[in-house]
Amino acid sequence: MELKDIKSVYFVGAGGIGMSAIARYFINKGLVVAGYDKTPSDLTHQLEKEGMLIHYEENIEEIPHACKDPKSTLVIYTPAIPADHKELRFFQEGGFEVQKRAQVLGILTRTHKGLCFAGTHGKTTTSTMCAHIMHQSHVDCNAFLGGISKNYGTNYILSDKSDYVVIEADEFDRSFHWLRPWMSAITATDPDHLDIYGTKEAYLESFRHYTELIQEGGALILHKNLEMKQNVQEGVKVYEYSREEGDFHAENIKIENGEITFDFVSPIETIKDIELGQPIPINIENSIAAMAMAQLNGCTAEEIKYGMKTYGGVDRRFDFKIKNSKHVFLSDYGHHPKEVLQSAKSLKELFKGRKITAIFQPHLFTRTRDFYQEFADALSNFDEVILTEIYPAREQPIPGVTSQLIYDNLKEGVEKQMIQKDDVLDFVKGRDFDVLVVLGAGNLDNYVPQIAKIIETK
Repeated sequence: MELKDIKSVYFVGAGGIGMSAIARYFINKGLVVAGYDKTPSDLTHQLEKEGMLIHYEENIEEIPHACKDPKSTLVIYTPAIPADHKELRFFQEGGFEVQKRAQVLGILTRTHKGLCFAGTHGKTTTSTMCAHIMHQSHVDCNAFLGGISKNYGTNYILSDKSDYVVIEADEFDRSFHWLRPWMSAITATDPDHLDIYGTKEAYLESFRHYTELIQEGGALILHKNLEMKQNVQEGVKVYEYSREEGDFHAENIKIENGEITFDFVSPIETIKDIELGQPIPINIENSIAAMAMAQLNGCTAEEIKYGMKTYGGVDRRFDFKIKNSKHVFLSDYGHHPKEVLQSAKSLKELFKGRKITAIFQPHLFTRTRDFYQEFADALSNFDEVILTEIYPAREQPIPGVTSQLIYDNLKEGVEKQMIQKDDVLDFVKGRDFDVLVVLGAGNLDNYVPQIAKIIETK
């Protein structure tokens, strides 16, 4: 099916952060857009306000009539939807064009210049940074992001004049293999999703194959010292980056009074006195990848400086809710051991000498099973760790796999406690905190507004 033939689009699993971005693209194109999701959320309600028809019961009768013509309806589904889902089977057995979200993004990378950000972690922040730099520059861009940009209040940017599309390239379920990037950055390849890949070697091979998909004449921006092989086509330039080494890196880093400045060193043009609008130490490295991509695609030094200074961050990525001399409270999406470690390191660098408490909700039984020791090691960098039960997402429980595995392996000297998620608010009411972070990709974040109100009254 060609994009020009599509009159209506139906989403099976409409409320996911990535799915909603594509839904917004088609809403803005003036098509009939509808879908199913299991649970109402702020995001689904917002999509309904924007014109999407959504229902929350698995029921073929609820599918709008406009979405029942196989010749003009594109059906998009998320891999998280079970194979026996009634609506998905209705479309699959009815001769409809049924595609994964990643396949649709793949179509867009064939019709636009795709600037894709892949990696176990860091891809949401770097892609959002790059999208902001480019969108406010003379180059402009479209963007499909994995988080809500605070600059735009959405995970989607539309341009009617730019040929560029910034995409978060997700390795889950090998989704990023559908893409054909013009250029790509790879931020990290720490093994994850072993329920899909089985082995570390298969995970790394998946990234190697991804590098083959970059179009001739494009570029690969690779974090220095990644444990992976790349195999780009002839004519694809390869660059390395990191905080302090590589073709793109930082020099003269200054972290003081809650501000971060540095010089961006590049083979194209060194840009002095970059000021981070979201001054977090890990964002030095994230910004280098974002600026490298923007610079390679024509953004000027002044546009890059202004873009970094005005970058507002992403919801749930080092998302400060309270920040004063008495209390610091933030939410962070960290759900892989390396992300948890980076969160701890950044907070310790920012708030030297202050007691840092993390409330961590593990995400997925398989990830906890595979990495409980690594989680314990990473969490042991906090002064105090509060663990809740595992958030299952798409999974069924695995016998013997609980948060206790992490708890029992925390290092000596770390204050620790296990509580139920439903008891978190009472726990916060009964304590005073210096620096508190809520960590994880589950639903503990739903309590963040209430936790902020409680802390503000202390």
